Amino acid sequence: MDKLRAMQLFVRVAELGSFSQVAGQHGCSKSMLSKQISALEQTLGTRLLQRSTRRLQLTQAGEDYLQRCREILRQIEDTEARMQQQQQIPQGKLRINAAMALGLTALAPAFAEFMRLYPQIELDIQLSDEAQDLLQHNFDLGLRVASQTFDSAYVGQTITQFSYSICASPEYLRQHGAINCPEDLTNHQCFEYSYFRHKHIWPVGKDGVAIRGKLKANSSVFLLQMIKQGMGVGFIPRFISHQALQAGDVVEVLADEHKPKMTLYALYPVRQFTPPRLKLLIEFLQNWFSQHPYL
Repeated sequence: MDKLRAMQLFVRVAELGSFSQVAGQHGCSKSMLSKQISALEQTLGTRLLQRSTRRLQLTQAGEDYLQRCREILRQIEDTEARMQQQQQIPQGKLRINAAMALGLTALAPAFAEFMRLYPQIELDIQLSDEAQDLLQHNFDLGLRVASQTFDSAYVGQTITQFSYSICASPEYLRQHGAINCPEDLTNHQCFEYSYFRHKHIWPVGKDGVAIRGKLKANSSVFLLQMIKQGMGVGFIPRFISHQALQAGDVVEVLADEHKPKMTLYALYPVRQFTPPRLKLLIEFLQNWFSQHPYL
């Protein structure tokens, strides 16, 4: 039995509470995973997990062993990070969670350039519009976009800031009239983004505007496509709307009105020694976005 591997798998099972999820993440079968945990329990001479058809539960010994395993695995990671830094060879794996729209637009060219510069670093990127718990899902880094500061149990560094643009297609404006002031929006079909903090209130102008419309979606990329089709008006992050604005597929209205900024944060779990590859990626992203201010 590879005891280190068994410890890693035990920690993931304890964190996720599911053999199926861990087996899927690590590319092994449930039966093989169960045998690994059973062999570990046999070696230790104690039961770590109480198994039932509905759920898994740690025993008291399992709780104690989980804490020790986490400490040991973190020490191993820190030692490897120190060795890599001494060798000055950026290598290893980074597991990253980022917003879907951000990954499909602004992050794709940034990560492509990073991979060309550092081919020995392996990236495992998971895109999701719902923020994932970094520790629970074993992520090294989370890239979060927020228009307001938020409480976090993680270390956070600012990467860049994005602006919003209120977009409509030229054909829509010809059919439904110009939008010259925020109050004009109340007479238009305005799309609602499901995860938007302000919901149906667009923070434009002095006091914001209550919008109405027949479309709500959980993807700003999808909303932009509907805007291109002339179906309405959207409050879209600039990193999503940039290419469509440049191509003339949509136009920006109320460009001079006040709108909040969004900040892109890099979040990562607190640890004694941050891996050089993680610090390298954060510094790279900060520099890359400083060279692409149009986003």
